[in-house]
Amino acid sequence: MAEVKLPFGKEKISVTIPDERFNGTLVSQASSYKAEKGQEELVKEALANPINSKPLRELVKGKKNIVMIASDHTRPVPSKVILPSVMEEIKAGNPDAELTILIATGFHRPTTREELIYKFGEEYVDRDDIHFVVHLSHNDEDMVEIGTLPSGGKLLINKVAYEADLLISEGFIEPHFFAGFSGGRKSILPGVSSAVTVMANHCSEFIDSEYARTGILDGNPIHKDMVYAAETAKLAFIVNVVLDENKKVIKAYAGHFNDAHREGCKFVDKLSGVDAKPANIVISTNGGYPLDQNIYQSVKGMTAAEATCNEGGVIIMVTSCVDGHGGQSLYDTFASGEDKEVIMKRFLDTPRDETIPDQWEAQILCRILLKYKVILVTQAPKQMVEDMQMEYADSVEDAIAKADAYLGKKDSPITVIPDGVSVIVRAK
Repeated sequence: MAEVKLPFGKEKISVTIPDERFNGTLVSQASSYKAEKGQEELVKEALANPINSKPLRELVKGKKNIVMIASDHTRPVPSKVILPSVMEEIKAGNPDAELTILIATGFHRPTTREELIYKFGEEYVDRDDIHFVVHLSHNDEDMVEIGTLPSGGKLLINKVAYEADLLISEGFIEPHFFAGFSGGRKSILPGVSSAVTVMANHCSEFIDSEYARTGILDGNPIHKDMVYAAETAKLAFIVNVVLDENKKVIKAYAGHFNDAHREGCKFVDKLSGVDAKPANIVISTNGGYPLDQNIYQSVKGMTAAEATCNEGGVIIMVTSCVDGHGGQSLYDTFASGEDKEVIMKRFLDTPRDETIPDQWEAQILCRILLKYKVILVTQAPKQMVEDMQMEYADSVEDAIAKADAYLGKKDSPITVIPDGVSVIVRAK
């Protein structure tokens, strides 16, 4: 029997699969990659050797209004590791500097004080020379229009970012299911952009593009918009890290928002790319907390399974979802009971400037549901899962039994992806 541990919230659950059915695990090399130095040292080294940029301590000289965009509670960015070194650099170049940290919630709910403390540490949240602002994408009064995206949408960003003398950001780089990779330019769009701008960028036409997929930047229309937004917003400097399966820093990149990000993406592409032989049953996760807090985010892990599951097969998604669906319109789209073909046609017929909230996530989920049966092993309510046209299972073993019943046989090969958001799956 093959035993595999799967992240589930802040815990791990074990699943055993008969050897004759085990098709293997798809794992990023990040799980075995050994960093040459400690986390803090890697960040300091990146800051000391920025890519195509002056050092941060030089950039902050004479600047009064320094703003750092930071990821929100849904991202495992180790801000406790990054922020001390960033502050050290800032103070080295500008001892009297104060820093505003703008939380890039994108289209998510506001980050709470408790979550800020968990992410940054209470000593930083309560410091006099650091101020926190949480971005609210629907607050029109907080936004300023600074241009027009290549997609044609209005580019509106948070005034706090626009008014900065120096705008920097932290983040992390991992495969992203439609932007290619996370990090870099994403801190601006969708990070601190207006809901209007996010919806224009996440339109059905772009989501449907064959280039809007995991691990792809070139030709990706969503990425193109994001780069334009970062340039126009004058994002001057980034600190991005790469994490292992335990969310520890194994690589760090700093400097020019695009050049440093591209270097990081090259590393992640090499680290995360896996070749896979398709299977009829694929088990995936969202990597545990914080990315598996809701069904909305869990669509990401499903796309990894999508890339290696035979059409008509079963995707078993192991994801905590303690916060439920995570998107009312996502829930409503499927809870209406409307046929999935009809839902998809409506999405594809929706003009760029009429994109509705969470349409992109619903479109990708619909794409998956049209080709596969999806079974959730989750803490989300059974009725909610079923309302969203998926099947609920009490355990992974229960889910496999249901998959077998659906497929009409008990010997289908099973592939396991312990962390669906960490891999770039390429079919053999």
